[in-house]
Amino acid sequence: MKKIRNVMLIMGIMIVTLTACGQPKKERYEASFLELFDTVTKVVAYSESKEEFSSKMDLIYAELEVYHQLYDIYHDYEGISNIKTINDQAGISPVKVEQKIIDLLYYAKDMYELTDGELNIAFGSVLRLWHEERTAGIDNPEDAKLPDPETLKEKALHCDINQMIIDEENSTVYLSDPDMRLDVGAIAKGYATEMISRYMIEIGLENSMISVGGNVRTMGMKVDDSMTQQPWSVGIQNPDTSSENQTLYILNLSNQSLVTSGVYERYYTVNGKQYHHIIDKDTLMPANYYESVSIICENSGLADVLSTSIFNMPYEQGAALIEQLEGTEALWILSDGTQKKSDGFDALIKQ
Repeated sequence: MKKIRNVMLIMGIMIVTLTACGQPKKERYEASFLELFDTVTKVVAYSESKEEFSSKMDLIYAELEVYHQLYDIYHDYEGISNIKTINDQAGISPVKVEQKIIDLLYYAKDMYELTDGELNIAFGSVLRLWHEERTAGIDNPEDAKLPDPETLKEKALHCDINQMIIDEENSTVYLSDPDMRLDVGAIAKGYATEMISRYMIEIGLENSMISVGGNVRTMGMKVDDSMTQQPWSVGIQNPDTSSENQTLYILNLSNQSLVTSGVYERYYTVNGKQYHHIIDKDTLMPANYYESVSIICENSGLADVLSTSIFNMPYEQGAALIEQLEGTEALWILSDGTQKKSDGFDALIKQ
């Protein structure tokens, strides 16, 4: 591949027929991208040739890279106004941005309403403090410490999402509170995965699967060794990393997404206690209800939002929200290892 610098391409896993009799056969291929969204992206799809597949992976990588750069809160890119640019100009001036940013921010506002404020991309000032201490604690474990409680409380005063002013006519975004910062970590990866999945269908990858750092989106069906179409098999990771069983369940998914949030993803240790990265807006501390929450629904953006938001909710509140959403299932792993499932979850388990 010419454009993809860090890609592994595995070809010829099996020959399958996805079209009518007499039409070209398609092979199954896999590709992995490094770097984007600071994680590993994996794609499985069917194509008539290695060259055709490689060409489409170039397109997918380039499109995903656009989202990666636009939604970045830590890095600048030449000629690009991104989320970091908006944060840097808080209280100073509106920033002219691409429609992809405006679309994400509008979606985030909708998700703020849906989750009763649990998903709040304006929570960045608080999350930045935790990010800084976590990074420092990982780099220097002996000096690891928690954010100062009073500073956290002060930063929490600057998380009003209504201070994010979107002017769609002029394509600008302005943070009227100079101490407010956006953090799209709980929504951007899933939203981008969803947008890329739709793009994949547009370029002819109707039967495919993409995973962006574990945010899984399936399109259509896979083809097994007997040449019959079957749902994609997608595993849910066991949050108990010491267990011999790394996978809790294998699910049958077709045109569905799976996203899991868990305590094992990003954490650091202070005085012998682990502190993960999912911060409760009310306590300003890591939520302690669950070991992990997994969400299954069609839209990967929604699954990403719900996995984080429900992680911060008592079970009864989260279960009530899931019941309101058609085609949405959930698995909760409580802190004591107890499992709770939504009504339709068991029907997805591969027998």
